[in-house]
Amino acid sequence: MNFPTIKERKRFRAPTITPQALAWDGKQLWMSSRDLGFFYKLSGDGSKIVEETDPPGVIWAAVSTGGSMHVTIGKGLNDDRYIYRYNGKDGFTRLFACPDFTGSYLSSDGENLYLSQWYEQRILKMDSDGDVAGTIDIGAEICGHTFANGALYVLRGTENVPRPQDAGGKPTPERFKNGVKEGEEQWWISRLDSREKSPEIVDVAKVPFAARSLTFDGENFWSNHRAANETVCFSLPG
Repeated sequence: MNFPTIKERKRFRAPTITPQALAWDGKQLWMSSRDLGFFYKLSGDGSKIVEETDPPGVIWAAVSTGGSMHVTIGKGLNDDRYIYRYNGKDGFTRLFACPDFTGSYLSSDGENLYLSQWYEQRILKMDSDGDVAGTIDIGAEICGHTFANGALYVLRGTENVPRPQDAGGKPTPERFKNGVKEGEEQWWISRLDSREKSPEIVDVAKVPFAARSLTFDGENFWSNHRAANETVCFSLPG
């Protein structure tokens, strides 16, 4: 899979450790810390914490939804996943459980939420009641997705570690593991049209770091290099 590499615009140390969720609200970035458990509103350039909140669990993903944030929260010993809504007035409101209590990254087309399930290698289109309105098979593990310029962009590839025994879905195709040893991650940013019944997934560029989360600020993409405690802003080649 020979593809060009993304064009990094800037890379800087995240203002917290193990940066996980990342979302752009039209003015600034929001971020969670996997290990500390807090949820942060950041400065416009993402370098400083402006506001800190303590959520009712680990926030694995976030997306801005018109005045509020929707987040995926893991709770309990089994890390069961739920979708919550957050805003400054009402705080965190639990909306519904993720299907089979599994799910991680979020995006929004302005009307519906899109929830990815890592090992099932799919993205679920969810209505406001948490019912599944559609399924998009991605064909690889998913570590982030966002809408940009009318298309859905997905970080797909593999963490390349042994699958949990209870993991659903098919094994990750071997082509995503080619050329790397176990434990070495490989990711591509891919594009698709979510309005199509069976959308074609086009790999656009290789992402040369262990990415977590994906958001778009209207000009550039953003992701976290969680293992390095860094945040990366990038554009696509061409």
